[in-house]
Amino acid sequence: MNTTCTGPTLTCAELARRLGGTLRNCPGERIIRQVRPVEEAEADALSFLANSKYHARALESQAGVILVDARADLGDRPQMVLANPYWGFAQAIGWLHPEPEPEWSDQPVHPSARIGAGCRIAPGASVGARTVLGAGVRLHPGVHIAEDCVLGDGCELYPGVVLYRRTTLGCRVRIHGNAVLGSDGYGYVPVAGRHEKIPQSGWVEVGDDVEIGACTTVDRGVLGPTRIQAGTKIDNQCQIAHNVQIGEHCLIVSQTGISGSTTLGHHVTLAGKVGTAGHIHIGSGAVATGNTMLGKDVPEGSMVSGYLARPHRQWLECQAALNRLPALLKALKARTRED
Repeated sequence: MNTTCTGPTLTCAELARRLGGTLRNCPGERIIRQVRPVEEAEADALSFLANSKYHARALESQAGVILVDARADLGDRPQMVLANPYWGFAQAIGWLHPEPEPEWSDQPVHPSARIGAGCRIAPGASVGARTVLGAGVRLHPGVHIAEDCVLGDGCELYPGVVLYRRTTLGCRVRIHGNAVLGSDGYGYVPVAGRHEKIPQSGWVEVGDDVEIGACTTVDRGVLGPTRIQAGTKIDNQCQIAHNVQIGEHCLIVSQTGISGSTTLGHHVTLAGKVGTAGHIHIGSGAVATGNTMLGKDVPEGSMVSGYLARPHRQWLECQAALNRLPALLKALKARTRED
């Protein structure tokens, strides 16, 4: 996916004026073209620090300016001091990465779309501007593909599937009915008692041979991609939040929810109704059994269970101890009466 920024630009001085911020170590005439995470930002990018967990990354960042609050100490890094840097970040996304107007056509397939050999597009399906379909793609009735999407050879999308703009699928991807890829992530920032929306300017990338179940949703990234790598299989009614990164050949079973910016290694299994906190890492080969809640990083190759998750053997021991409690209480009461 091409991430070259060709949209609006703002100087740091203009950004400071709009946001009510104060510049430190930053020339006002510096041009800002995009918003990026601190570890990815270059000299033409604005970034932000609202969580001390990322302080070390911010110190090493090459960002043209970093939004911070008055307590932050980033040394000689170019900064803009704000009362609420997270809200400033959200506003900057809207200015520098505005959502384009949809480009509708009175034809089911937009004239600028490119359709590969052997494609089958059913009645009621639609294909947006500049979208590319590889050879042998099959779109069932009611499929909608928005602008600037790319589908590799042999993909099949079942009735009611929706791909928002800039979604990319590898080859031989199968997506079942009413799944949605590329919808907005669930991102809001509290401002004066209200929940203000954080614009979602990213996209979704899906690798080869991925299968996605019915009514599953995959949100686009706030910045950059939500990514599902080759060979992963996702069951029905799962939720993949913004900027999640899923490795190769993972198994994500029904009603699992993965929170924003969580990363999975390769060959991870999340059994039914698993939930995760955001911004954690689940190591390659890890298994979370059904109904597990993951609140922190999971080591590679481990099996975890429970709420909150703990090593599987420890969870089994706790459950066994819990089952013995009634008998232990009876014995304790009997002993008390004897005494």
